[in-house]
Amino acid sequence: MKIEPAIFDEIDEAAEAAADARAEADVAAGRVISHEAMSRWLSSWAEGNPQPPPEIGE
Repeated sequence: MKIEPAIFDEIDEAAEAAADARAEADVAAGRVISHEAMSRWLSSWAEGNPQPPPEIGE
């Protein structure tokens, strides 16, 4: 029986490189959200009191 590849099995090298370049540019420009801010936001969901998502720089 031949196993057919899934749609996620093939890697588009150019798309991966472009995504990496965009991510590195965002980090270099300071367009990031801290782990702590994300943790507070996600914890607010678990506490039943969802807060607005954090903004860049938090």
